[in-house]
Amino acid sequence: MSKHDENCDCGCNEEYGFDVDSTVTLTLDDDTVVECAILTIFPVNNQDYIALLPLDEDGDNDDGEVFLYRYSEDENEEPQLTNIEDDDEYEMVADAFDELLDSQEFDEIDEE
Repeated sequence: MSKHDENCDCGCNEEYGFDVDSTVTLTLDDDTVVECAILTIFPVNNQDYIALLPLDEDGDNDDGEVFLYRYSEDENEEPQLTNIEDDDEYEMVADAFDELLDSQEFDEIDEE
């Protein structure tokens, strides 16, 4: 999985105003607190979604798990994450994220 940096073309820094090394702290349904790296925010059918990489206590992710949420901003431009409850919507978003990863990996290979 590619790491975002100042040269990535995803627009994460410019469009959404966070540093490419930004993290977010989530409290899961079972009250587990997880620090996650923000991978990207991407649109699917006029809705933005965010991909988060959960990190362990050392700041690593060894299992490759990614969390996907609906992304929006409130009237104060504060980020809002919403669970994706619908299985069909989740599959559509997961497929779009996979395609995004595939295109980034292809771009990296093409640049070599």
